[in-house]
Amino acid sequence: MKATTRPATADPSVRHALRRLVTLLALTPLLVLLATRAPGLSRAPLLLGYGFLVLAGTTAMLFIAYAHYDDPAEGPLRHRPRNAADFPALPARPRVSFLLAVKDEEDRIEACVRSMIAGDHPDTQVIVVDDASTDRTPAILRALAAELPVRVVCLDANVGKKRALVRAAALADGDVLAFTDSDCVLAPDALSRCVAALVAHPELGAVGGHARALNADDTLLTRIQDVWYEGQFRIAKAAEAVFGAVTCISGPLAVFRRDAVYNYLPAWADDRFLGRDFRFATDRQLTGYVLGQRRLGRRLKERHADSPFVTAADHPELPWRTGYVRSAAVHTTVPARFRPFLRQQVRWKKSFIRNIFFTGTFIWRCGPGAAALYYGHVLWVLVAPVMAVRHLIWAPLTGAAVLTLLYLAGILLKGAVWGAAFRLDHPGSTRWRYRPLMSLLSATLLSWLLAWSLLTIRRGVWSRSAT
Repeated sequence: MKATTRPATADPSVRHALRRLVTLLALTPLLVLLATRAPGLSRAPLLLGYGFLVLAGTTAMLFIAYAHYDDPAEGPLRHRPRNAADFPALPARPRVSFLLAVKDEEDRIEACVRSMIAGDHPDTQVIVVDDASTDRTPAILRALAAELPVRVVCLDANVGKKRALVRAAALADGDVLAFTDSDCVLAPDALSRCVAALVAHPELGAVGGHARALNADDTLLTRIQDVWYEGQFRIAKAAEAVFGAVTCISGPLAVFRRDAVYNYLPAWADDRFLGRDFRFATDRQLTGYVLGQRRLGRRLKERHADSPFVTAADHPELPWRTGYVRSAAVHTTVPARFRPFLRQQVRWKKSFIRNIFFTGTFIWRCGPGAAALYYGHVLWVLVAPVMAVRHLIWAPLTGAAVLTLLYLAGILLKGAVWGAAFRLDHPGSTRWRYRPLMSLLSATLLSWLLAWSLLTIRRGVWSRSAT
C-alpha cells in the first residue's frame, strides 16, 4: 500500500507557527505606528503616554487572542498546567443541572426555556426559579412545566437573582452546574460544547460561551452592542483564556464543575461590600471563587460551615483554571434604548468595582500574563474618566483644543482596529463600521459612569429590562 503523506500544515506545531506569523504580519501597521511614536514618549510622556499604552495593550491582546487561543471544545489546549493529570476527571457524559432565575420576563422567558430544553446534551436537568414576578411569567413557566421536562419553583417573596440561583442549585444533582440569563437563547450544541471542554480538560473549573446580541437589528444602539460583544468575547476573553484565567464567566452561558464552585455558593449569595448586601449577580465574583479558592476557599467555607452547600461535601481547594468556548453560541437581548443601556452599564461597573477588591487581591498568583491583562484593564478603566476630563473639558478651556482632536482621533483609531478584527472574523458583514462608535461612546460618556457607580454602589436593584 502506498503511504499517504500529510501536508506539513497538518502538523499542529506548524499550523500554530503559521498562525503566529500571519497574526504578526496583520499587526505590522500597528507595530510600525508604535515604533515611530516611541521616541517621542521621553519628550511628552503625559501627552503621548496614555494613547501609546492603550494602543500597545490592544495590539498585545490581539496577538495573544489570534495567535495563541484554542477552543477547548475543538481539541486539546496547548497551554495546560504541568499538573493537569492531578485534577479529578469528570464522567465521560456528566449529568448537567441547567439553572435559571427569572423575574418579570413574560415576553422572553418561553424562548429562553425552550432553548435550554432543546440542547443536545443527553443528560440535562433544567430548573427555573421565578423570583416573585409580578407579571405573567409564573403562569408561562407553569404551562411550560406541564409540557416540557423542566422543574419550576415559584418564590413568594423576592430574594434577588443570586439567592434565587442558589435556591435552584440546592435542588441540582448534576456533576456540572450551568447558568444562563432569562433574556438569552442558546444554540442547540452550546451547552454540550462547554461540557465537552470541561471533560477534556479536568483543570478547567469553569468555562463560558460566546455571546452576541439577539436583537441586533432593532436599533443603532443594538447594532453597536452586537459588534462590541463579539470583540469582548472573541478577543478579550480569548486572550485571558490563553493564560487559564478568564476573570468573568459571563451570565449568558456560564458552565461550572460542581466541585469547583458548589461550596462557595452561600458565600456568593451572602456577599457583602462596604457593609451592605451586594445584590447584583456578579458573574465576576462567582468566577473569582473558582480562580481564588486556593487562597480564600478554606476561609469562605469556614464562614459558612453550617450551610448544606458545605456540609454535603467538602471539595478540595484546587488551582482551577477558567476558559472560554468560542464555538458555544448564545444570543442575549441587549438594551435597545439609551436609558436601559445606561442602567446596565452602571450595574456592570458596580460589579467591576466590587470585584477589584476580591479578584484583584489574588489574580497575580495566576501568572504574569493573567495579571497583566487584569491589572491593565483595571488601570485603563480607572484612568479613562480622568483622561476624558483632561481632554474633553480641561484642554478646550485652556486653549489646547488640538489635544481634544488628538484624543478623539486616538479613540476612533482604536475602534477601527477592533472593527478590523470583526471584519476579519466576519468577512461578509458590514457591521464592523459600528465598532468605532462604541469606542467613542465608551470614552466620552460611559467612562464617566464609574464615578456615579461608586457613589451609588450601596443601592442595588435587580432590573433586566432591555426595552
